[in-house]
Amino acid sequence: MAKRSRFGGAAVLGFPTWAFVVFFFIIPLALVLWYSFGYKPDLFTAHANDVLSLDRYAEALDETFFGTFWNTLQIGLIGTALCLVIAVPFAYWLAVKLDPKWRPLGLALVLVPFWTNFLVRTLGWQIVLSPKGFLSDTLQNLGLIDGRLDVLYTQGAVQLGVVYNYLPLMILPLFVAIDRAGPALREASADLGANRWRTLWQVTLPLAAPGIASGSLLVFIPLMGDYITASVLGGAQGNMIGQLVASQFNTAQNWALGSAMAVLLMLFIAAAVAVCALVIFVIRAFVRQSRRVNLSGGAA
Repeated sequence: MAKRSRFGGAAVLGFPTWAFVVFFFIIPLALVLWYSFGYKPDLFTAHANDVLSLDRYAEALDETFFGTFWNTLQIGLIGTALCLVIAVPFAYWLAVKLDPKWRPLGLALVLVPFWTNFLVRTLGWQIVLSPKGFLSDTLQNLGLIDGRLDVLYTQGAVQLGVVYNYLPLMILPLFVAIDRAGPALREASADLGANRWRTLWQVTLPLAAPGIASGSLLVFIPLMGDYITASVLGGAQGNMIGQLVASQFNTAQNWALGSAMAVLLMLFIAAAVAVCALVIFVIRAFVRQSRRVNLSGGAA
């Protein structure tokens, strides 16, 4: 009876999590997958599933989809890499160098952007990057540019926007990983004669590898499906696959084709993550092999 009550209590406590996963992940995903096998019967109907086929997938795999996907993949990889380059020194400073009494304030400042709506934050960058905005006027007054700032509605503006919007998702896992590692191994490395750079590359970063992996996934996956940043800052030159999928639901009212594109996008993202994981695994295996010490001669 005691075991049953404990099991029942665990099931009750875990019910909100399971309910969230079922209603906000499994059911929506199943609906998207179901719609992808349907079709658009007429101009005024968004979808129909009385006849199931794979025709929408063949229709989705056209030149426009692949071109937009590769553009999105480029923005996603560069954005993730930039977030990592920026987040590593900042998270290290936050976890190691900053006085512990000021760390809660530092973490709060990292979380401040999440207190504002995603769309509002992106619209703020539209104002900043405007050719007639204060940044353009300031750069002209300083003599750094000759004419108006011509960045808005370009891929560079989208790249800047995604780095700003997703950077906290990289900083937080890295901070947790570096903070949990503690100072003991870094102090031992210094006692054994390693300088700061060698300690960083051979001690701190390997210990922070779980945080790097988690942060990269937290940034790359939602970034690949982002369409708000591209719509607000990119225009036609910063087109991303999320815009293409959203246009099929909102503008074309072709839910079947939009669902097929969404499923393909998820599959391609999973494939990209798998390829990156394989590359990282091969690199780690090569590094471990190069560091392995052969003791056979000494034993002889």
